[in-house]
Amino acid sequence: MASKPKVVFVLGAPGAGKGTQCKKIVDNFGFVHLSAGDLLRAERNTPGSQYGELIENHIRNGTIVPVEITCRLIEEAMKTSSSNKFLVDGFPRNKDNLDGWNKEMSDKSDVRFILFIDCSEESCIERCLKRGAEGSGRSDDNIESLKKRFRTFHEDTLPIVNQFSEQGMVLKVDGSKDPDSVFQIISDLFQKHS
Repeated sequence: MASKPKVVFVLGAPGAGKGTQCKKIVDNFGFVHLSAGDLLRAERNTPGSQYGELIENHIRNGTIVPVEITCRLIEEAMKTSSSNKFLVDGFPRNKDNLDGWNKEMSDKSDVRFILFIDCSEESCIERCLKRGAEGSGRSDDNIESLKKRFRTFHEDTLPIVNQFSEQGMVLKVDGSKDPDSVFQIISDLFQKHS
């Protein structure tokens, strides 16, 4: 039987640099990047999707999509990949996500650790607004959605990071530096832990 896919969860506030760093990890360590947000946005944009409208409402309101939908999309993406190493970016975002992952995916994957990219709220908001002004095409790169997304991050996601931290499973990096400096630190961590 094939070994379970290795999974690294990548968490951080909106704009902390998760996507930027995931691209660098993919290029250097052969992981496949699965962004929960990108998978959800792609599903939302799929004509005839039974979940499209539900997903859009959650995205626009800065709330969290039901975990069964997100897990199903992540699992499908893993099955269709030729790789056995995955960065799951922006997930789990709350206790319900984690419970759902444990129920649906714990026997189908090997979670190695959480890469937590820590960055100040001011820097993150500035990055997201800049990304939106440059035409990111994201309906949530605006100040109203960002305020909601940060509230969700602080209330729901940070407790997950803390829970994994108590188990010694969080590798934390300072995301406020320039992307290459941040990646140098991440690179050292991946050489040791993945």
